Amino acid sequence: MTKMILAVAAVAMLASSAAHSADLYQPEPQPQPYIDAPEVTVSEASGWYLRGDLGYSFNKLRGAQFFQGSNADLSDFTTASIKDNFTVGGGVGYQVNSYLRTDLTFDYMFKSDFKGSTSGTCGDGVGNPFVACSSSDVAAMRAYTLMANAYVDLGSYAYFTPYIGAGIGGSYVKWDKLRNTICDDPYAAGCYSEEHEGKGSWRFAYQLMAGASIDVTCNVKADVGYRFRHTLGGDMFGYASNGGPGYDKGFYSHDIHAGARYIFGGCEQPVAYEPPPQPIVYK
Repeated sequence: MTKMILAVAAVAMLASSAAHSADLYQPEPQPQPYIDAPEVTVSEASGWYLRGDLGYSFNKLRGAQFFQGSNADLSDFTTASIKDNFTVGGGVGYQVNSYLRTDLTFDYMFKSDFKGSTSGTCGDGVGNPFVACSSSDVAAMRAYTLMANAYVDLGSYAYFTPYIGAGIGGSYVKWDKLRNTICDDPYAAGCYSEEHEGKGSWRFAYQLMAGASIDVTCNVKADVGYRFRHTLGGDMFGYASNGGPGYDKGFYSHDIHAGARYIFGGCEQPVAYEPPPQPIVYK
C-alpha cells in the first residue's frame, strides 16, 4: 500500500512539472528578413536638352567667278580665299535612348575676310589698245546656319561617351561689298577702285561630326568635337562698271568646338520604397 501511494505521488509530481514547463515555454522568435535600405537608381540621360557651343572654323573657299565685260564672258578669279574665324551656336534636342539623339541647331560664323585677284584687260580697244592688267579684290562674308542633326552614341567609358553624327540644313551667306582695285592700268595714273554691292543667299549645307561627351554632373555634359561642313555656292556681288555679277563656289569648314548640354530630368530618381510584408506568427 505504501509503495502504491509513493508511485501515485511520483506520477503527480511529474505531471505537475510538465504542466509548469509548458506554461513557461516561449517559442524562439523567428529571424526577421534583412531589410535593405531604399534603392536609388540613376535614370538614363534621356529626354529634352539644351546645348551651346563655341568653336573655331578653318575655312577653304572652293573658288569664285564673275562676268567680265558681258554676261557671255564668265571668268574665274585668279586667286580667291577666305580667312578662318570663330563660331557660336545653340540648339534644342532630344535623347531618344542610350544610343540615339537628335537636335536642331543654329549657329553664327563671324566675319571671314575674303581676298582675291582677277586678270583681264585695260583700255577701250580704240584709242587705247587692250592691254593685260590685274585687280586685287577684298570683301568679307558671314554665315547663319540652321541644321537638323542626328547622333549615335558609341557607349560610355567611365565619364566619356564618344559619338558620331550627321546633319543637313541651310546656310544664309551674306557678303559685304567687294572692292575691286586696279593699280597696273597704263592708261590711268596710280590706283583706282570700284565697289560692287554684296549679295546674300540661302544655300544647302550638310555636315559630319565626331566627338565625345563628358559627364560633369547628372544633368550637365560637356561636349568637345570636330565638325566638317560643306556649304554650297551662291550669289556674291552685283554688277558695277562693266563687271559682275559674281558668285562663290561654296566653301568647306573644318570646325573644332567645345560646349555643354543641359539635360532635363537627368539626375538621380529614388525608387519609392515599400516595406516587405511581415510573416504571420501563430501562438
